[in-house]
Amino acid sequence: MSDPAPIPYMTADEFIAWAMEQPETEHYELAGGEVIAMAPERVTHSRAKYHIARRLTAAIDASGVDCETFIDGLAVVVDSTTVYEPDVLVRCGTDLAGLAVRISDPVIVVEVLSRLTKGRDTGAKLADYFRLPSVRHYLIVRAEDRVIIHHARTEDDSIRTSIVREGLIRLDPPGITLTDPFSPKP
Repeated sequence: MSDPAPIPYMTADEFIAWAMEQPETEHYELAGGEVIAMAPERVTHSRAKYHIARRLTAAIDASGVDCETFIDGLAVVVDSTTVYEPDVLVRCGTDLAGLAVRISDPVIVVEVLSRLTKGRDTGAKLADYFRLPSVRHYLIVRAEDRVIIHHARTEDDSIRTSIVREGLIRLDPPGITLTDPFSPKP
């Protein structure tokens, strides 16, 4: 990987401009102004991400809601010094421009845990993603034991947590149901 930060502290705008200049095989996030290099993925991680994205897309198609699933690569700007790149996200509403690289209004955010990121995914990212008013669901996927930890924003703005090992996951809004998220077939 190349040097992760040309300056010791970056704003979200500086980071996105810098990240766009990095090789496509390298991924970074920005936490409190500090650049964090992301390690290459293992096959289990990649499979879990793919299966969840397929299930979310199938649920969106079945329900007819005006939403879209994205895998990797898009910057979710939490604030002026924090930018994450979730494994999968769902955004609803008007289509984004084809050259867009940032999303400020995801409805569903998914992170697949890895040994190196589980602390941030279950701590700082949990708190940070819910700072975005649009985020209604944060799914943390533990692929090795086929568990999804579903954090959902309730009507009173509190966060309800469920641990799902099998069955359905109701994601409302946007009004979809995720079925058998670990199955390779939608």
